[in-house]
Amino acid sequence: MTTSAFHRPVLLNEMLALLEPRDGGVYLDGTLGGGGHAGAILAASTPTGVLYAVDLDAEALEAARRRLAAAGDRLRTAHAGFDELDSVEEWRDVRFDGAVLDLGVSSHQIDTPRRGFAFDAEAPLDMRMGGAGRSAADLLNDLPVPELARILRRYGEEPFAGAIARAVARSRERGRIETSGQLRAILVDAVPRSFSPVKVYARAFQALRIAVNDELGRLERGLGTVFERLRPGGRLAVVSYHSLEDRIVKEAFRRLAHPCVCPPDLPVCGCGRVARARLLTPRSVTAGATEVAANPRARSARLRAVERLPDPSGRGPDQSPQPQEGPTR
Repeated sequence: MTTSAFHRPVLLNEMLALLEPRDGGVYLDGTLGGGGHAGAILAASTPTGVLYAVDLDAEALEAARRRLAAAGDRLRTAHAGFDELDSVEEWRDVRFDGAVLDLGVSSHQIDTPRRGFAFDAEAPLDMRMGGAGRSAADLLNDLPVPELARILRRYGEEPFAGAIARAVARSRERGRIETSGQLRAILVDAVPRSFSPVKVYARAFQALRIAVNDELGRLERGLGTVFERLRPGGRLAVVSYHSLEDRIVKEAFRRLAHPCVCPPDLPVCGCGRVARARLLTPRSVTAGATEVAANPRARSARLRAVERLPDPSGRGPDQSPQPQEGPTR
């Protein structure tokens, strides 16, 4: 099983340069996928570095285990999301020297029609990464029109969200919406002909996928969870693929690095908040022309990273407090 069979890692060299894996280090891959980033971290931390890895997708997890079998007990995996890291009981006391999150949907998920992620294949409207919960078809058939419009507008930045939601409601009166083809037909009818149908498809499918998997909620919760498991000096690198994700990562990292909430004209800080992280990427890192040409998905990728600072109270990482403000949407 090659990396490309499941997912080609994006910004791999840039991620390694920021994470600096080393022999003896302990690392986390919170979105294992096809194992591209994981394999590179294992290689860079030989011979004794250990990688813990989680993924919501059981198929991805099994494929990565097979691909990375040569790592033996240096690779330790669990079927969970990175926001659920604390629920993996046997890992409760593990602290990491570095962690990576490669967000979004994998190439394998898009290229597997039965998963329903791709708009250009006739398939059931599923889109669940972990296989549990409501599918995209469930949302389309069950949600009230205002809520469906909110999802399309918020997660897909769709200018015709209201018109599409009303068109969905009219269609489901005639029968249940089950396939990507049915949704494409609804979208074409709801949007003026002058607009590119491909862009409309892409926005709608993205919005439904994000809602089905609670991707932004998981990211908001998971950033804090993973950061708290870093050792002082540990680094967290995140690759995002659209502005909604990148904004959450940027703001969360900014709050960790610049937590003061005093008015700008106050001569001395009165809030007492101290930095808990150092920004390693003042601006997001993007892919170069060569990588984009080889892997078009890299065009939208943004990489950001922070390094955890020692706790000024002198307490160890087990007692370190949660950030006083969580990431916001």
